[in-house]
Amino acid sequence: MKFVDEARIHVKAGDGGNGCVSFRRERFVPRGGPNGGDGGKGGDVILRADAQLSTLLDLTYPQTFRAQRGTHGKGKDQTGKSGKDLLIRVPVGTIVWDDENREILQDLIIEGQQFVAAKGGRGGRGNAHFATPAQRAPHHAEKGDKGKEGWLRLVLKLLADVGLVGFPNVGKSTLLSKISSAKPKIADYPFTTLTPNLGVVIRKDQVPFVVADIPGLIEGASQGAGLGLTFLRHVERTRLLLHLLDISGKTSPNPVSDFMALNHELEAYHPSLKEKRQIVAINKIDLPGVREQALTFKKSFQEMGYRVCLISSRTGEGVDALLEGVSQALESLLDQEHEQQRNSKKNIA
Repeated sequence: MKFVDEARIHVKAGDGGNGCVSFRRERFVPRGGPNGGDGGKGGDVILRADAQLSTLLDLTYPQTFRAQRGTHGKGKDQTGKSGKDLLIRVPVGTIVWDDENREILQDLIIEGQQFVAAKGGRGGRGNAHFATPAQRAPHHAEKGDKGKEGWLRLVLKLLADVGLVGFPNVGKSTLLSKISSAKPKIADYPFTTLTPNLGVVIRKDQVPFVVADIPGLIEGASQGAGLGLTFLRHVERTRLLLHLLDISGKTSPNPVSDFMALNHELEAYHPSLKEKRQIVAINKIDLPGVREQALTFKKSFQEMGYRVCLISSRTGEGVDALLEGVSQALESLLDQEHEQQRNSKKNIA
């Protein structure tokens, strides 16, 4: 399935039905009076977050989504039928923007969360509502209100606990396939992965966590180089960054410079990314001579304050120790989040 993380749609809620002008006509009731019913309410356009979806592809065509209008009122005080709501399913993590005012309307980050994108029009009142002692036979009724409409821009930011970042061909897809059931494309050339891949890591006696493989990050990504600008937004929601490095010399002569350059791109895209905790994984230690170099680089990164793991995505060496470190870091970050939430509640109280 094609991965689409942005869509522009037009939503139109249903119009309310018109009120009815009617009079009671029965035998032996010469002055029955007005009995026009109200019009039905127009249907709403509702967006609902659905964890079964991972792309906005279904919303790229058609672009216009209309809810059902309410039916008109009838005589004998019969209220018109309300229009059916239109439910649009979107992936969890979808941000709803007002495309005209450039304002965020809603962030759908919880499974089942709903947002009324366009509210249906109210039904008009029938002439039975307008009878007064002075005017007992009103010949007018209200028209139904128009349903709201407008253009929305939907932007998907994937929800993942860990963002797997690194320059092309460092082994991110291979690692993701080792630690989860995800089946990304793996090949020996750059930009093999053209869309973010999600994998759920399930280990015994540990809480499962979601890893997102972020493709196309190279130097200049924050200015649009490579594919990075397209997918950098998906790094924002992660709690932890797992930075994968290849020091075998096949991808870059200076992996440390790559590490610093990629962190510069993350900070340039959004300053908050600089504050995210990172774990460094030096990959491909199964290749000749790499293990010795890795020990030197490990010491350098540790002096910079990073936790470092030596792994081989191909053979699986060191991967268990890496996942153990990731799990511990996530538990620590979750504890910090819970503490902040408790402090916020105390301050409000």
